[in-house]
Amino acid sequence: MFQAPSAFQRAPLPPATRESEPRHEQTLTATAPRPAAGPSARGAAAPAPAAAKKRDPYFDNVKYLAIVLVAVAHAWEPVMDGSRATRALYMIVYTFHMPAFILISGYFSRSFDMTPPKVKRLITSVAVPYVLFETAYSLFKRYADDAPDMAISLIDPFFLTWFLIALFVWRVTTPIWRTLRHPLPVALAIAILASVSPDIGDDLDLQRVLQFLPFFVLGLLMKPEHFQLVRRREVRLLSLPLFAGALLFAYWIAPRMQLGWLYRANSAQEMDAPWWSGAVMTLAMFGCALALTIGFLAWVPGRARWFTALGAGTICGYLLHGFLIKGAEYAGLFDRYTWLSDPVGLVVVSLTAAVAVTLMCTPLVGRALKWATEPDMKWAFRKDSAGR
Repeated sequence: MFQAPSAFQRAPLPPATRESEPRHEQTLTATAPRPAAGPSARGAAAPAPAAAKKRDPYFDNVKYLAIVLVAVAHAWEPVMDGSRATRALYMIVYTFHMPAFILISGYFSRSFDMTPPKVKRLITSVAVPYVLFETAYSLFKRYADDAPDMAISLIDPFFLTWFLIALFVWRVTTPIWRTLRHPLPVALAIAILASVSPDIGDDLDLQRVLQFLPFFVLGLLMKPEHFQLVRRREVRLLSLPLFAGALLFAYWIAPRMQLGWLYRANSAQEMDAPWWSGAVMTLAMFGCALALTIGFLAWVPGRARWFTALGAGTICGYLLHGFLIKGAEYAGLFDRYTWLSDPVGLVVVSLTAAVAVTLMCTPLVGRALKWATEPDMKWAFRKDSAGR
């Protein structure tokens, strides 16, 4: 499906990297007399530090647009009851927005191994934020929602913090998936088994960890040329009838389908469905999510836009927008202002969520929250492990 076309294989190399030039230099070096190994020679032979890798604006655009969809969909939840059209839109967005986010996370985890520097980064950028924000959300509910019995539990993720613990598990297992010959079928088999296993329980939201696993593994298998294929004009044109058909189907099935299938937080039996439906729905939802994700990725601009820089701050947007949504719920705003469920109200809610999460992704917020989203923590690690 993602086989690269010959155009990518036959594209000429830029002049600075043509094979003829390095070979010419190697020949000269081999035949020329070797200079004395003096201090100046050793200094000249020292390799120059590698230039900083430039960020690809396409992936920053993907992350920003995906996080906007996440925030808008969360904002729809309290106001979509009674509106079949809103529920249908919600189902479409929920079908692919997290799979797209997880696929990109897998793509950028391809080089992860258990070396100390990468383990340190995993701890500081995933594990520590999980502990901090799981605690913060629990305390926020306890005091803002007047829920004194709300406990702080690091094994029972609250609201959106499940993604951090899932990302931690997925990245730790990355070397396993990179070793297997057919990792995607194995991941799908695990997801199917999870969907028919009610005894897994709620600890660490393992149902979501396992049922969303195939999208992370698929991201590990992706290559740059696959994204080039997805962004072709033909794919963009095909995505138009795809989304139109998805909208019609979602409108028809909206009152008939449980939203739990989209959340992937429970087994089939826990949703009072026959056990075999877990396997069927896992494969069906994977196919639908993959198709809509491709359609979404096809329309993401590849060049820098005004929002491209915000893609680097999506972790802040993801972790902060939940306070806005939950705060509005705890304050009873959606119950007090029932007009928010009307078409005009839905537009207001959507724009508010989009603008708010955009502001949360700005570099200013990122710098202010770096102590929580990516702390330095040099004091916590051994100094002699950096070069191992």
